[in-house]
Amino acid sequence: MKRSAAPRANVKRATHTADRRPRRQSARAWAPPDDPNIAAAGFLHDMALLQRTERSRFGYKRAAKMVAAGIDRSVRELIAEGTLRDVPYIGPATERIIAELIASGGSAIVADAVAASTARGEVEKRQAFRRAYLSRYAMRQALDAPFAESIVSRATYRGDLQMHSTWSDGVESIASLADAAIALGYTRIGVTDHSYGLPIAGGMSMASAARQHREIDAVNEQFGGRLRVYKGIEANILADGSLDLSRDERRVFEYVIASPHSLLRRSNDQTARIIGAVREPGVAILGHPQGRMYNSRPGVRADWRRVFREAASRRVAIELDGNWHRQDIDFELARVALDEGCLFALDSDAHSLGELPFTDYAIAHARIAGIPANRVVNCWDAKTFDRWLSERRR
Repeated sequence: MKRSAAPRANVKRATHTADRRPRRQSARAWAPPDDPNIAAAGFLHDMALLQRTERSRFGYKRAAKMVAAGIDRSVRELIAEGTLRDVPYIGPATERIIAELIASGGSAIVADAVAASTARGEVEKRQAFRRAYLSRYAMRQALDAPFAESIVSRATYRGDLQMHSTWSDGVESIASLADAAIALGYTRIGVTDHSYGLPIAGGMSMASAARQHREIDAVNEQFGGRLRVYKGIEANILADGSLDLSRDERRVFEYVIASPHSLLRRSNDQTARIIGAVREPGVAILGHPQGRMYNSRPGVRADWRRVFREAASRRVAIELDGNWHRQDIDFELARVALDEGCLFALDSDAHSLGELPFTDYAIAHARIAGIPANRVVNCWDAKTFDRWLSERRR
């Protein structure tokens, strides 16, 4: 199964609270919630591409970001109440476009502007980069929907397995991340700074990794069993499917996430590359497998069913990366992975404390896909989780 990619944006704290009226849904076949916010953001991004001045482009992008990732309520409700203009960065022009969308399901303003523009091809290309993303509003709907108790939820989630500290491109200390994790109710986290093969992200040398591990030991001692910090690493998948860490170097860590950070705009099939990474000794998690970015790039093209089948046979977990820009993999591909028997890791990919709640997006996609908690490694008890990690390190 081949997939191109989809959408992105930044997240601010919500300025509105949602009026949620969840309906009973099937555990395995729940359709994504109606998401006028993500549709509105798409139209506003289309308009941004057509603007002649940077100021106008920025205005549309800022409004798109807010309706997609900054508010908990549906723009449909806000239009009905007459309060859409109370949302930051929504002005008369953006309000008219959103009102058209709610009234008709489309926007003549945007359609006419695109038709008259020489940028039509670029607009259509970017539209394909927004597939199967959730707005903040839709994410909240998915978290609150009354699924069967077996389906993964916030209540069954024990800890985040991808985050970055000051040892690579994060901005928080390990102790700060641990403090925040305890406040979120976690019993475990994994610090997964970048490996040395990604210098642009401040990738750690092996000497730095040794020093980091001493710091993690001290943090674990400090928290006295309330939280376990695991010594992870995010390794890079190279062009041939190998990793930038040798097999011996991987053994230094308690687990390895293998992620693509290059060749993400290529149109060629990269199935062999991704399967090669899954087969590499010591890999526990295939991180943000597509490498997609909202409104920016489609990410890796591959026969994902083949990739997932290989991962399932080796008990390598498939990550749902909750970073708003990534949402990778999404609920559509997650259903395919579930059908192939995969394990899953639902992570924030946080680089700051404010990004730790991105796990909510990963959980929301997993719920829409119908993934049970017993297939999610973040939900396992400590003994089962540690046994799986030991198995992956052999």
